[in-house]
Amino acid sequence: MITNFHLALKSHDHSRCIDAALEQANHICKLKKLQFTPTRKLVLKLIWQSHRPLGAYQILDMLADLNKKKSIAPPTVYRAINFLLLHGLIHRIPSLNAFIGCPFPNSSHSNVFMICENCSNAAEISDKGLNKVLRSACERAQFQLNMQNIELFGTCATCTENKTLSSS
Repeated sequence: MITNFHLALKSHDHSRCIDAALEQANHICKLKKLQFTPTRKLVLKLIWQSHRPLGAYQILDMLADLNKKKSIAPPTVYRAINFLLLHGLIHRIPSLNAFIGCPFPNSSHSNVFMICENCSNAAEISDKGLNKVLRSACERAQFQLNMQNIELFGTCATCTENKTLSSS
């Protein structure tokens, strides 16, 4: 499955992404008999509110803005992030030291991220052919693959279109 890079469009409804992510997270937590605490839910919602990867300190600042009366300690945020990572609900993009929601939780996929250098939006793609090539290469090298993360940097279709329109 390939996720379209329509994400930079202003008309994109992030509430649908948030609702779907929360529904999937609730389902996974019920299946695994895990607690989906209010803090974990809020961190997941913040990560899904846009398609731009967020760093832990950005998440912490956003939580502070939301909870003016009660501050949330950094370890609490890190524990929520670690929970979401552990259960495949979000991914870490190492080069950015940031987190993004996973549209394919609880499934085997390739963790390939297309990151727009212009608008900072990111999209995850999953491609069975790529997975097969990577597995085959690892088998030939007798390499035990534990995890993979591939990051592609370029320009999304929306930014390319906007650049074309502005130069016309």
